[in-house]
Amino acid sequence: MGRNDLKLIALIFLAQLCLPGAAGQARARAEKAAAYPAMAQVDSYLIANRDSEIALARSAAPASMSDGAEVMVLGRSGFTTAVKGTNGFLCLVERSWGAASDDPEFWNPKVRSPICFNSAAASTFATIFLMKTKLVLQGKSKTEIAAATDAALDKKELPALEPGAMCYMMSKQQYLNDRGKSWHQHLMFLVSGDAAKSWGADQPGSPILAAYDPEERVTTFMVWVGNWSDRSPAPVMEH
Repeated sequence: MGRNDLKLIALIFLAQLCLPGAAGQARARAEKAAAYPAMAQVDSYLIANRDSEIALARSAAPASMSDGAEVMVLGRSGFTTAVKGTNGFLCLVERSWGAASDDPEFWNPKVRSPICFNSAAASTFATIFLMKTKLVLQGKSKTEIAAATDAALDKKELPALEPGAMCYMMSKQQYLNDRGKSWHQHLMFLVSGDAAKSWGADQPGSPILAAYDPEERVTTFMVWVGNWSDRSPAPVMEH
C-alpha cells in the first residue's frame, strides 16, 4: 500500500525518511535487496496462532473501532475472515508485499503491520493488497504482481478508491521494516493520484508526510498521533 511501504503500507517506505542522502538511500536499498532477493518459505509469513493474529490485527486501532471490526487472517491461499464485523471497519496484519514491487524489503518475512481500514478503504483500497496476497501465494514474481495490479486497475476489475478512505496504524507491536521497526503511531489518509502538494505534505513544519505509489495510483498521507491504540503515550513527532 505505500510506495516504499507501508502501504506502507504497511509502510515499508517510512524507514527511507531516516537515510542521510541519495547515496545512503541507494546503498541501503541495495543491501536490503540482497538480504531479501526472493520469497521465503510460506510458513515464514504465517502466524501460527490464529487468536494471536486476531489480537495483533485489532491492535492497529483503538478498541472503539477494532472491537466491532471484521478481522481477516492469513492462510496458505490468502486472507479469510476470522471475525465478522459490525461497524464497517476491517483489521488485518499486512505482510511485506504491501509495499511497491521495487521495495527492497518486499519479501521480508519479519514484517507485521497491523492496520484497520475504515469502510471506504476496506471496500476499495484493501482489495489491492488482498489481490496481491493471492498472487504472492500463487508464486508470482514481483514483476508479474505489478503487471497484474496495473491490468486490474486499467480494466476496472478493482474498485475505484472511495472519498474519505483512511486507515489506523497505531499498534505498539507493529514491525514495519528492519530499519524503522515499529516506527511511529499514525493515521493514513488515501487520495487518488499524486496529490501531495494539495495537502502541503512534506513541507517544513508540516505534520503530514506523503508517499505516492504509482503501482496503486494512490497518495498515502501519514499523520502522527499522540498515543498508541492502547492509549499509552507514544513518541512525539520532531519537525
